[in-house]
Amino acid sequence: MVPVALAILYQGDRVLMQLRDDDPHILYAGHWGLFGGHLEPEEAPLEGVQREVYEEIGYCPPHFTFFGEYGDPQVHRYIFTGPLTCELGALVLNEGQGMDLVPYASVVAGVHYAQTLGEDRPLGAIHQRILLDFFAQFRRESAL
Repeated sequence: MVPVALAILYQGDRVLMQLRDDDPHILYAGHWGLFGGHLEPEEAPLEGVQREVYEEIGYCPPHFTFFGEYGDPQVHRYIFTGPLTCELGALVLNEGQGMDLVPYASVVAGVHYAQTLGEDRPLGAIHQRILLDFFAQFRRESAL
């Protein structure tokens, strides 16, 4: 099982997502997914998510909070949350074919419009599940 660390970078009720490349050799090719990636040998998940997010978009949030773990037979995912404290235009996309702040309605629908391609693209199934859990917790905490 491959260990990865992924980031839920949020700004209000929207989350930053990456439109993955249309490369058939990667998981969820052409789908919206979370930023992050494979952990290096002996790398702690927190260090990995910080490194991956910085490599992919040149950003490091003021803090990350551990959210949970999601596994399947192929991948073990460590999930962290952190605020996106800058405008989308301040980020530099170094991996993937697009990025956007995806609203809750798109997460529920499982599809989001890709401006760079001019068409709707699906969310990766595991990414959608993670974000639905995140929004459920966010809404519970907001009601307290």
